[in-house]
Amino acid sequence: MSKAQLIKQQLDIARMVVNGTMADITTDQAMAAPAGKAHPIGANLAHLIMSEDNVVNGVLKGAQPLMLSSFAGKTGVSEPQPAPGGDRDGWAKRVQVDIPALREYATAVHEATDAYVSGLSDSDLERTVEFGPMGQQPISNVLSLIAIVHASNHIGEVSALKGVAGARGYPF
Repeated sequence: MSKAQLIKQQLDIARMVVNGTMADITTDQAMAAPAGKAHPIGANLAHLIMSEDNVVNGVLKGAQPLMLSSFAGKTGVSEPQPAPGGDRDGWAKRVQVDIPALREYATAVHEATDAYVSGLSDSDLERTVEFGPMGQQPISNVLSLIAIVHASNHIGEVSALKGVAGARGYPF
């Protein structure tokens, strides 16, 4: 199995959990403000999808993220998330999320990521890119972080928030 095939397999597993957890979320659930410092479900999901779009399409591919091109004005998110180091807490409290539209955008982002990964060779995955405070990172690390680890972390938070609200979290 090639590195690209392994990353694609891991993406598929992460997506199964993300999509299964998102499947029954309503807009009301997405917008409910949890107690404490936790961000609403909708803000977590929007951050997750927009981050993958920005990193894969913008940073790795060097193209316009879908949110600025084919999905401009159609992401289901009322405003873009702040840049790293920005006021994410304030954004998470303000942002309005339309879950059906966000699901469509997420599908397009996942398809774009899958197409990108499918075209990578093992040597492509070793090429390094500048990745913020983490510095130079191989593309394989960036993909593992943003589309697998990041997705798992945020969907765990979404699952917990659903459970606290009396809904089923993970799909299994």
